[in-house]
Amino acid sequence: MNPALLLIDIQQGFDDPYWGERNNPDFENNVTTLLSHWRKQGAPVIHVKHNSTTDGSPLRLELPGNAIYDFATPIHDEPVFEKNVNSAFIGTNLADHLASIGNPPIVMVGMTSDQCVNTTVRMAGNLGYESYMVSDGTATFNKTDHNGKLFTAEQLHEAALASIHEEFATVISTLEALQLCTT
Repeated sequence: MNPALLLIDIQQGFDDPYWGERNNPDFENNVTTLLSHWRKQGAPVIHVKHNSTTDGSPLRLELPGNAIYDFATPIHDEPVFEKNVNSAFIGTNLADHLASIGNPPIVMVGMTSDQCVNTTVRMAGNLGYESYMVSDGTATFNKTDHNGKLFTAEQLHEAALASIHEEFATVISTLEALQLCTT
């Protein structure tokens, strides 16, 4: 069974300066490569969109930044699950949809590697799904902690991958993900 490709929060609002500096300049190309391959294979493609309730967030439902990036726009009958929390499993019918297509393994990409992707991957693992997180198909932004210490996007990204790998999912590259999805 081919895995499902789960695209998490790949939205235009992440271009906004609100977020700060991002890692992984190849994010868009890698996601485009994966999405094109999944579609050519006829494998399941599932989109998740974040409808932020945070004041000032470019991802608020009423703002243009809420829209999915053009390179990842859903086509045909690809489902879109909308959420307003970090996990794609909370407040959506994602688990029901996965069950309806045979509970395939899940390959996850999107924004941000240390928040919504991380939370969704953790929940998928806890729910018993065979799960994969694509290291170069995810990205995040610089953040400052409660003490004012700056963590670079790359530091946060690497820490997120390290905390996921072999605990909740297997961390793989775009190339490895392509090899998982074959006819």
